[in-house]
Amino acid sequence: MKKLSLLDLIFFLVESEDSPKHVAGLMRCSKPKKCPADYGAKLVAELKTHTKLTEPFNLVINFFGLKGPQWEICKDFSIDNHVFYHRPRRGLSWLEAKEFVAPLHEPLMDRRKPLWEFHLIDGIKGGKFAIYLKLHHAYADGMTMTSWLNQSLGKEPDAKLLQPVWSMKPPRRMKRKTPNPSLIGSVTKLTGQVWGQLVAAGGIAKLSAQQYIERAGLTREAVALLFNTAGDTPMTGRTTPGRCLATSSIEMERVQQLCKSTCSTLNHVALTCIDGAMHKYLAESGIVLDHPISIQMPVSLRKGSDSDSGNKLGITLVDLAQPTQDRYRRLREIGFKLRNVKNQVAGVPGSSFEQFTILMAGISEVIEKLNLTDKLPTNGHTVVSNVPGPRHPLYLQNCRVERMYPISTLAPGLRLNITLFSYAGILHFGLVATRDLENLQNLADHIVAEFSQLENAVP
Repeated sequence: MKKLSLLDLIFFLVESEDSPKHVAGLMRCSKPKKCPADYGAKLVAELKTHTKLTEPFNLVINFFGLKGPQWEICKDFSIDNHVFYHRPRRGLSWLEAKEFVAPLHEPLMDRRKPLWEFHLIDGIKGGKFAIYLKLHHAYADGMTMTSWLNQSLGKEPDAKLLQPVWSMKPPRRMKRKTPNPSLIGSVTKLTGQVWGQLVAAGGIAKLSAQQYIERAGLTREAVALLFNTAGDTPMTGRTTPGRCLATSSIEMERVQQLCKSTCSTLNHVALTCIDGAMHKYLAESGIVLDHPISIQMPVSLRKGSDSDSGNKLGITLVDLAQPTQDRYRRLREIGFKLRNVKNQVAGVPGSSFEQFTILMAGISEVIEKLNLTDKLPTNGHTVVSNVPGPRHPLYLQNCRVERMYPISTLAPGLRLNITLFSYAGILHFGLVATRDLENLQNLADHIVAEFSQLENAVP
C-alpha cells in the first residue's frame, strides 16, 4: 500500500480534538427550474448508489504497518457513514446556512473509516442548496482537491452526468520501466539519495542563516522573523474547540483591472485588502497595532502536471505593511515584501523548503502541547493561502455551482485561517476561526470594503 510522506504524517501527528486537520469546500448551488420539492433528497439517494470508490477515498490510515505508517484499503465501507442529507424545518438564508455548516467542521474525523464526508444542505431560500465536502488534509493539498472537483463536476448542465468525486476515474499514469537491479545502478541510486540530502541540508542551513542575520540586525526586512509575533491580538493563542465561518466575494474583472492599473499581482492586491481589513477588525475591539501583521503563506511545490495525492507544499512567513491609512502605500510595501519572499523561496531547493516547513511546524506543535502558546511568541498572526480554481462554471447534473468557498484548518498557535479561491469570474474568501473570535463576518465584509477603497485610492 501507499506509504505516507513525512508532510502527510505531520497532519496526523499535530491533530487533536481542539484542532482537527481536515479541510473542506462549501458550494452554493441553484436547483433546476420547476424541480420537485424532493429534488435534493433524490439527488443524495442517487449519489449513494456510487459505492465503487477510487483512491484516496477508499483508504484508511494504519500507523503500525511493518514498513511504517501507510494507507490501506478500507474493508468495511458504508456509504451511509459518508454521504448525508440535511433538510431543516424552515428555509435558511445563506448566512444561516453557514451557521449550520460550522458545527460540521468542528469534530475530529474517525480514523477507522475513510477520512471524507459529503453533506447536502437543502432548503436554502431562492431555490438553492449547499454542498459541504470535507476530507483530511493528509489526503491532498488544495491544488489536488481543486483538480478532483474540476474532474467530477460537469462543464455544461447534463441531467445524465453524475460523477461523485469519491468514485471518479483515476488519471492514467505512464508505466515506468523498472530497470534490472545491478551493482552500478544501486550505487548510483544511493549516491543520488545522499546528494539529495546534502543539497536539502544546505538549503535548510541557508534559510536558518537568513533568520540569524535578520535577527542580528545585519539585514532589514530581508525575511520575516519566525516565532516573533507578540500575543497582542485575539488571532493568536491556543486553539480552542468550536468553529465559526465567514465568506465574501469580489468580481475577478475588478481585481484584474486593479492589478493592471497598479502593475500588481492578485496576491499583492488581496493581501493589501486583507491587511487593511484585519487592522480595521482589531480596531473595532480597541486593538491598535504599531507593527505589521504577519501571515503564514503556503507555497505549492508541485511541478508541471504533477497530480499525485498527498501534500507538496512549504510555508513561508510574510510581514505585511506597517500600519497606515494610505492604501496605495500599503499595496507597494506588500509588493516589496512578496518579492523578497519570492527570491527567498527560489533560492533554495523545494526539498529544503518542505523540510524546513516540517521543522517549524514541529516546533509550533511542541509549544502548543506544552501549553506555552499563550506565553511565547507565535509564528505569525494567521494563515493566508491562495488556490486558483476553474475559470468556467461547473455543474452538478443540471445544478449550477454558483459559489465555491474554501474552508481550511487552523495552524498551531493561530485561531484564524483565510483562504482565497478563484472560480468562474469571482474571487472567493473563506474564513474559519475558533468560535471565540467574535464577529468574523465583519472581517470578511471589511475585505470587500478595503478593496473598494483601494480602487478609489488608485488614480
